[in-house]
Amino acid sequence: MSSSGGGGGSSGSPCVDRMMPLSVLLKRELTSEKIEKPDILHGLANKSKKGEDFTFLKTECQRVPGNGVTTFSVFALFDGHNGSTAAIYAKENLLNNILCAIPADVNRDEWLAGLPRALVAGFVKTDKDFQNKAKTSGTTVTFVIIDGWTVTVASVGDSRCILESAEGSLYLLSADHRLDENKEEVERITASGGEVGRLNLAGGAEIGPLRCWPGGLCLSRSIGDMDVGEFIVPIPHVKQVKLSNAGGRLIICSDGVWDALSFQSAFDCSRGLPADVAANKIVKEAVLVKGLRDDTTCIVVDLLPPEKISPSAALTKKQGMKGLKHMFRKKSYESPSHHLVRNYFEPYAVEELFEDGSAVLAQRLHMVYPVCNIFKLLLCAVCQVEMKPGEGISVHACSSKSAKVRPWDGPLLCRDCQIKKEAMEGKKPSRDLSRMRV
Repeated sequence: MSSSGGGGGSSGSPCVDRMMPLSVLLKRELTSEKIEKPDILHGLANKSKKGEDFTFLKTECQRVPGNGVTTFSVFALFDGHNGSTAAIYAKENLLNNILCAIPADVNRDEWLAGLPRALVAGFVKTDKDFQNKAKTSGTTVTFVIIDGWTVTVASVGDSRCILESAEGSLYLLSADHRLDENKEEVERITASGGEVGRLNLAGGAEIGPLRCWPGGLCLSRSIGDMDVGEFIVPIPHVKQVKLSNAGGRLIICSDGVWDALSFQSAFDCSRGLPADVAANKIVKEAVLVKGLRDDTTCIVVDLLPPEKISPSAALTKKQGMKGLKHMFRKKSYESPSHHLVRNYFEPYAVEELFEDGSAVLAQRLHMVYPVCNIFKLLLCAVCQVEMKPGEGISVHACSSKSAKVRPWDGPLLCRDCQIKKEAMEGKKPSRDLSRMRV
């Protein structure tokens, strides 16, 4: 510790202008452990119309059982349709499927770096396993993992997660997979063999939102929905950000809220209120505007500096900071610990660590060295089944780069997951998968 402090102030160092007294650095080192873990307060509110909204809230999850240092929190919202079976199944199985996709012996930085890929694998496995039960219901999912000041959000469907930073800027952390709102998804579905259109009345009149046929689903991504077709994919949009130690507030809501309230109005009507009171206020406002037409659910999560005892003290909005920031500068993954000292100089910064919304499984499972080396080669990248040498099928098989695939060009899939991958891409299962094994 003393040597790094001395190096920063050496003659000719580019950091000389930012040199601080050793006593200040020592104090910050001593408080860094406290700063690394925010206090998390949360509230939940719901008005039920169909009984198809479900939530999962757990603040004491551990990636290494029995090790309190590895604690993280999960806040998830499942909005079912065509019944509640898919929402209940995802609530009960999704977290475990995600955790099984990351080796248990990794450190925290490796865990955070590997989490986006594990979320993709967990979502796809959950969908695959549920469809094997021949159930036709489906569910949207907004899944939030908080580890320290790092927030990772995976989403399929039209529930949304919004962040307000300590200084009052709004950030969208999820994606909207409604066909009416996402032209790229419409193009992907039609290219995969699906049909997109509105309901046709007698005489040719069209009404309602864009839907995918067969099935008539107005979403392009979900878990379940086997009656619609595999091109309605469970591959989530994933965004990972790091808050400064000034904290922030997350609002996670089903479409019953967002069909009635704008992002800004949801924060405006609840600002300064404790998380539980804020959640109830948002649901009340949404029902007041539109009536109870759908299940209406809201989760509010406050990430507060440990010394803050009131969310209103930490989340005071500065004037002139309105406007949704659709996101930040793109950058590759870096260890969250690298930014600890910098946050003292930029106390309200929110930094993007990762974002990818592609529906191409090969792109989402592929990770460059050194992150890729924490995943075992002879495990299926989706379902984690152990394979013998020569059994795995490269995730790049049947793609434009398949001719260049080498035996070590993972990640690898088992036969069943390769069939799932091809179906999501609108392809018929290959007649001889053994030719693609590497």
